[in-house]
Amino acid sequence: MNEAKTGEILLQANKLTRRFGGLVANQDVSVSIARGMIHVLLGPNGAGKSTCINMLSGDLPPSEGTIDFMGRDITGLSAAQRSRVGIGRSYQRTNIFPQFTVLENVRLAAQSRKQQPWRLFSKAMEQKWALEKARACIEEAGLGGRVDWASGVLSHGEQRQLEIAMVLATDAQVLLLDEPLAGMGSDESAKMVELLKRLRTTRGILLVEHDMDAVFAVADVITVMVNGQMLECGPPAQIKASVAVQQAYLGTEDSFHV
Repeated sequence: MNEAKTGEILLQANKLTRRFGGLVANQDVSVSIARGMIHVLLGPNGAGKSTCINMLSGDLPPSEGTIDFMGRDITGLSAAQRSRVGIGRSYQRTNIFPQFTVLENVRLAAQSRKQQPWRLFSKAMEQKWALEKARACIEEAGLGGRVDWASGVLSHGEQRQLEIAMVLATDAQVLLLDEPLAGMGSDESAKMVELLKRLRTTRGILLVEHDMDAVFAVADVITVMVNGQMLECGPPAQIKASVAVQQAYLGTEDSFHV
């Protein structure tokens, strides 16, 4: 990879629209994700956040609009193809192999990035590059002491960390994280916030999240969505002070606990 440049635009979505028959789930949504920054999608249930992140990840094609990754038009690429070029995705529901160890889960993710069909009968655990990659990503995700644990016995917060380690193992430059703090207690949430802050130093992150304390602790840019459209986009201070945002979603400024 070329030398990382903070502020470099990695992923740019332009006027994305998605229709389901007569229903317009997203309309003219534009989002930029830059290296070294966390961009948060904020909005009530049904605002269109999941539709937007699904279009960015390739799980859902846009009806209109374009998506560029590092200057390349990837609008027509599938989710698997986008993963290979450097876009990683986590989902609202935990998506791991609970019977496998932490190391095995992350190793599988690493091998998916560098498929070697001609080595069909080789022993997976003897592929040193995959093991080294997996261990490094596990350490980066804060699970260094859990390498040999069965994933199913990890706490909920640790399983979410494991998912992020799996995304890191694919060499993702852009992380699309869908509610990574959902269901966490305060201690686990604090760990995840610190992890997100570390990860953004070399990558770009798009975060969908409802935890307001977490949002204002990590966000560099916030896009507020209502009824499938962008209501406002800007730095946290602007969003916090916006009368339109308060009326549409957040309530009065006194409701912020940051």
